[in-house]
Amino acid sequence: MEYLGESIIQIGESEALARALSVLKSVDSTLVGSGDDAAVVALTDPRVVITTDTMIENHDFLTSWSSGFDLGFKAVMTNVADLVAMGASPRALTVALIVTRQTKQTWLEDFARGLQAACDLMVPPVEVVGGDLASGSEIVIAVTAHGDLDGASPVLRSTAKPGDLVVVAGTLGKAAAGLALLDFHDPSAAASYPELVNVQLRPTPDIALGLEIAKSATAMMDISDGLSLDASRLAKQSGVSINLEKRLLEGYAAVLEQAAQSINSRSGTQLVSEWDWVLHGGEDHSFLVTLPEGTSVPRGAKVIGKVASLKSHSVYLDAEPLSAKGWDSVAG
Repeated sequence: MEYLGESIIQIGESEALARALSVLKSVDSTLVGSGDDAAVVALTDPRVVITTDTMIENHDFLTSWSSGFDLGFKAVMTNVADLVAMGASPRALTVALIVTRQTKQTWLEDFARGLQAACDLMVPPVEVVGGDLASGSEIVIAVTAHGDLDGASPVLRSTAKPGDLVVVAGTLGKAAAGLALLDFHDPSAAASYPELVNVQLRPTPDIALGLEIAKSATAMMDISDGLSLDASRLAKQSGVSINLEKRLLEGYAAVLEQAAQSINSRSGTQLVSEWDWVLHGGEDHSFLVTLPEGTSVPRGAKVIGKVASLKSHSVYLDAEPLSAKGWDSVAG
């Protein structure tokens, strides 16, 4: 998407922010919002759940793929998914943004619309209560999200128990497939699978489902870097092994098979695999959950394995050790 008009640097920080912030809405839980030295937010619980995440141009995203709206939307969703994985309801966000001297004001306003669109999907809605704007050599987006436990105990990664069911709440592999389609040299490939591309550009974790399943979870985390890698993290912190069953994952692979075949047939080689996307692809921001055996699994969630006592490896697929592979935010 091409952005026209004056750059942010030409307009100046105060006016640029005033125009962009005009699209953001206030919510009842914010007592003092943007415009003061700091925000004041009302919570029902004295314990605050806090998470932060950074997205860097040319490392985490390309502006040739992602619009300002996409990036604002994704920045919110990647952070609130971490809150929900702890069993906390999102309440407020702060956004620190570095833009370049060439970044257009229209991009900033589109970014703000993306922030608000994602906030609108929360129940109750969430407010961007403040942040910072600066200039640099590339665009950097840093969001800090604050959540409310509403009297519940936080759900940790370290409390899975042998015998628990291993459950995924949400999709697997779709964002990775979307990334592969965007990265493929033939743009018609991405155009043929808009749903997969959209999961990569604008992930939409099921927040209501996540909060519902967190009430019964023994352990839980956001699948941001890939099932195999994140499952190994949960297993190691809980001191257990996780046994995944391929037959229980086949449905996730089946919906990606055609996209993988499309890329491979156009490239003339086995370039990608739908199973790699399912097992090792991240950014769907679904939830990896362990539940006590016999617990009712809500609609939208699926059992994919069981927790076992610690063995020589942390994650197995059909009794074979599964390598922990996925996104490394430092190595890329």
